[in-house]
Amino acid sequence: MKKILAVFGTRPEAIKMCPLVNVLRSQPDRFAVSVCVTGQHRQMLDSVLSVFGITPDYDLSIMKPGQTLFDITSDVLLGMKDVIEDYGPDVVLVHGDTTTSFSAALASFYLHVPVGHVEAGLRTYDIESPFPEEFNRQAVDLITTYYFAPTQNARENLVKEGKDPSKVYVTGNTGIDALATTVKDDFTHSVLDWVGDSRLILLTAHRRESLGDPMHHMFRAIRRITEDHPDVKVLYPVHLNPAVRRIAKEELAGNDRIRLIDPLDVIDFHNIMKSAHIILTDSGGIQEEAPSLGKPVLVMRDTTERPEGVVAGTLKIVGTQEDKIFEECNALLESPEAYRAMSQASNPYGDGHASERIASVLSEN
Repeated sequence: MKKILAVFGTRPEAIKMCPLVNVLRSQPDRFAVSVCVTGQHRQMLDSVLSVFGITPDYDLSIMKPGQTLFDITSDVLLGMKDVIEDYGPDVVLVHGDTTTSFSAALASFYLHVPVGHVEAGLRTYDIESPFPEEFNRQAVDLITTYYFAPTQNARENLVKEGKDPSKVYVTGNTGIDALATTVKDDFTHSVLDWVGDSRLILLTAHRRESLGDPMHHMFRAIRRITEDHPDVKVLYPVHLNPAVRRIAKEELAGNDRIRLIDPLDVIDFHNIMKSAHIILTDSGGIQEEAPSLGKPVLVMRDTTERPEGVVAGTLKIVGTQEDKIFEECNALLESPEAYRAMSQASNPYGDGHASERIASVLSEN
């Protein structure tokens, strides 16, 4: 039996790791699984754990007001030393590109424990974009033993960098697996009552590199869209970062067709995404989830580590300039042909069975 330690600390990580934890735990003859959460996010993390019925075995509870990358990195690194020494795992699983993932992988490396990197191989090859995520994912892949690449493109990145091809496994993305648990046919919500017959634009924006002028430009474009299209409403679950909240209030408050709300739990968010007409985002995971639900995604960034969606036609990079965002969103609202081309493009990110493939690899190696 293989002892697995799954480590995650943010809401996006939890959404993608919880399905894998549950698949591994469904095979108790093969795996003993413990979960360590770092608490890099707190309440947003806890709501996801509740949805998937997971109670952590270890909780570092590192989150504190005004925390910096220095705080997160050092607190997770020291906390993981104690956890790994206590549990004695055969493999530590980390996800993606967070500071939790980097620090947990580094602790594992220092203690000579193999690392399995879920969602390995994503790249922009611009170390500053996204920041610090591009550094984190590249650094984790330097010390990984099992590379679980979500797509063939991610695999090719890893092989091109000199990683052992026999250790790189194309699995699909576990975020698609999560939708099987969260999306409901009979979902209702007061937000959808407010939307009524309007076309809903679901907005998310939170990245560090977007703070300041880029975020002001994003939000001004959104306001212009509502001014030009009276049948459009915008829902923005605002990130808890005080800087994000301040800019959102400055640019978007006072418009009765833009609703600013607190972050949604994962079931509400996925089902409201299913009801949306267009997604505007600077997030990573949404670029994978929305195409599975047939929703066009306009990515308010200058780069993406998920080029497969751009090639497939499900995503379009629109940058952070007000006019460009407005023009691209306006085109989708005014052209049924442009909308249909994006909404009906095939999703390149998986079939909902990534967790099973990862479990199979871990069982056989």
